[in-house]
Amino acid sequence: MSDISPEEAARHRAKMEKRKAVQDAEVAEKTVEKGLLLVHTGPGKGKSTAAFGLALRTLGQPDGARVGVVQFIKGAWDSGERRALESFGTRVEWHSMGEGFTWETQDLARDIASARRAWDKAREMMDDPAFGLVILDELNIALRYDYLPLPEVVAALSARREGLHIVVTGRNAKPELIEAADLVTEMGLVKHHFKAGVKAQKGIEF
Repeated sequence: MSDISPEEAARHRAKMEKRKAVQDAEVAEKTVEKGLLLVHTGPGKGKSTAAFGLALRTLGQPDGARVGVVQFIKGAWDSGERRALESFGTRVEWHSMGEGFTWETQDLARDIASARRAWDKAREMMDDPAFGLVILDELNIALRYDYLPLPEVVAALSARREGLHIVVTGRNAKPELIEAADLVTEMGLVKHHFKAGVKAQKGIEF
């Protein structure tokens, strides 16, 4: 490490003192505390992964809040995240209610019925005050294919009870959902190993 002169150290300290004052003032302005509607969308990998990271953050809090997960497209897949989160026992409730993508089922009526069952389960969790976080995994996909009525879903998410955080994942989030959300993160795709012929691997994709 190069030597730092007293002058450089003094300039750095003065700069950081000013920066801290700005940051502290900005933080002090934030006074609202509320349940948030978060949307993870975009073509890049990591939408569900980020949602499950929030699940761990919720479970790490001392208030005992429960986490609910409803998967709208994925079926009863054996995944590392499910096994890990279910190790928290009754604090996590997980429902994989999809039957795969529409090109797999090839049955529109069946897909719509599956999405409706998943949405009904999601509404149960949203109404239960024991849940602090509800993850609606790939709900955006169900909305994209019109498996569920968009106005009904957006209205229910917007009317969520006070203090409930909801995360919606999946590509191609509808503009109406984006408008209703408090936070929208778009995962960009820069490079993906699938393009090089790498198959889905445990610990990375499941």
